[in-house]
Amino acid sequence: MRLIDTHTHLDFPDFDADRRELLAAARAGGVEKMVVLGVYEANWQRVWNLVKAEPGLHAAFGLHPVYLDDHQPGHLDALGDWLSRCQDDPQLCAVGEFGLDYYLEALDRERQQVLFEAQLQLAKDFELPALLHVRRSHAAVIATLKRFKLGRGGIIHAFAGSYEEAREYIRLGFRLGLGGAATWPQALRLHKVLPRLPLDSVVLETDAPDMAPAMFPGMRNSPVHLPEIAGALAGIMGVGVEVLAEASTRNACQLFGWE
Repeated sequence: MRLIDTHTHLDFPDFDADRRELLAAARAGGVEKMVVLGVYEANWQRVWNLVKAEPGLHAAFGLHPVYLDDHQPGHLDALGDWLSRCQDDPQLCAVGEFGLDYYLEALDRERQQVLFEAQLQLAKDFELPALLHVRRSHAAVIATLKRFKLGRGGIIHAFAGSYEEAREYIRLGFRLGLGGAATWPQALRLHKVLPRLPLDSVVLETDAPDMAPAMFPGMRNSPVHLPEIAGALAGIMGVGVEVLAEASTRNACQLFGWE
């Protein structure tokens, strides 16, 4: 079974003690590629150093809305500089993680929107997919994406919306990222949506070290768990795990332009 983890934060200190061993275990379990996403200017170099040191890793750089207070005006220019320097390197695969977070009420929505649109423009300019954080903000994200019309689309990370919202994203060229959150029995609405999703619209992810699946409650999440996450999601979707793995891997490769 070949798998791709389309959303990790493997540079985080949570993995400092055993990162190399964990990556080897993930590869042994069939996880061939893993995307490591930058979330603020201070961790982009750390992300790049990691993907350059380990096989099968790819990088994305972005300004995450949750870290809104850490982002300075010059960081958008710095992001453009990073993308420009790395654009011919095959280990750069996307712009991300960025988006809109309406769950945390303290985050200024106007500032988020400005940052969101600026990074969508960078994704468009550099012809890269966009890896989006969308929390209680589907309507605003969909409306904005309709205006920008990204040529490469992207991924809606940790998709937890309605079937109607899923259809809108798919029409806009986006895949839906599915991971540990969807395995929990409390995710009742999502469990009704998942069997209706076309297989060519989904990719698998962990969000390691966060969003542990129901099988590992309270534990550090990691790409090592992706085969079991795939198995749980396949059961919810009513397909074989090999079928889901093959489809999600094919979708990720198509999105990122990998062989």
